[in-house]
Amino acid sequence: MSWNPALDPDCPTGDAVDAIETVIVPRARDLGGFEVRRALPAQARQMVGPFIFFDQMGPAEFLTGQGIDVRPHPHIGLATVTYLYKGKIHHRDSLGTDQWIEPGAVNWMVAGHGITHSERADGDMVKKPHSLFGLQTWVALPEKHEDAAAQFEHAPKDTLPMLEGEGKEVRLILGTAYGETAPVKVYSETFYADALLEAGASIPLPDDHEDRGLYVLQGKIIVSGQEFEAGRMLVFRPGDRISAKAGDTGARLMLLGGATMDGPRHIWWNFVASSRDRIDAAKEAWRAGDWAHGRFSLPPGDDQEFIPAPER
Repeated sequence: MSWNPALDPDCPTGDAVDAIETVIVPRARDLGGFEVRRALPAQARQMVGPFIFFDQMGPAEFLTGQGIDVRPHPHIGLATVTYLYKGKIHHRDSLGTDQWIEPGAVNWMVAGHGITHSERADGDMVKKPHSLFGLQTWVALPEKHEDAAAQFEHAPKDTLPMLEGEGKEVRLILGTAYGETAPVKVYSETFYADALLEAGASIPLPDDHEDRGLYVLQGKIIVSGQEFEAGRMLVFRPGDRISAKAGDTGARLMLLGGATMDGPRHIWWNFVASSRDRIDAAKEAWRAGDWAHGRFSLPPGDDQEFIPAPER
């Protein structure tokens, strides 16, 4: 989900993010019915390239009548992508978008100056038990694009570049890597790829990006002679030649990174910005609740409720 459910005191800003940690162990969060594991932001590292928020959702099993139910909420200064392995989520936003997020596809929501959206399990989906497993990421926008108009792009699974061979399958979700370019428009140098490795297969990280990391989603990998299990994010020094080898049961990884941002970012609730003034202005606009004439409006077809801003 692209909703930060609480003001997290562990989310650092400014000088608190100068140190680089090689291995990040995600923090678990219970969202009432299922668990998320948050790898970014962390005390040791705010961003990997432009990626500023990284959550693993599930795997979770929902009973009949249950599922994701995130009411309309706002964003500024970022773009979101929810990448699913199992299940689906109904996305509606204030641009009028009404789109199901399904496994392997990209739904790229650019908040810019401001957008509101909801993420729900509804309709026929909740009439039977169902599963959910995926990743939610936020990508910070460069300062010159922070106040751009909101946008939404959908890229079906079969439109994404797919590389296969030597025991690996790599689907490029965002940006450029391995000589391929994903279809949605990004606003800074970025790469984000889903890599499925057979037992013993190896994959090099792209060497043409400044900031690079990987997240072990399933299985185990070996990097520089060390073994890392699922639920670990590794961040690497610029310029190092890095290769990850799958363990004896194979592995699934998310590869991510790009150019470092043009400065640290402030994070408050669902807002990301290069200045506190931008955060404060968005906070006041959401609390004003002027959906007809203000900065934010509610999604058509899902405008009967919303998530209030936190008190602090």
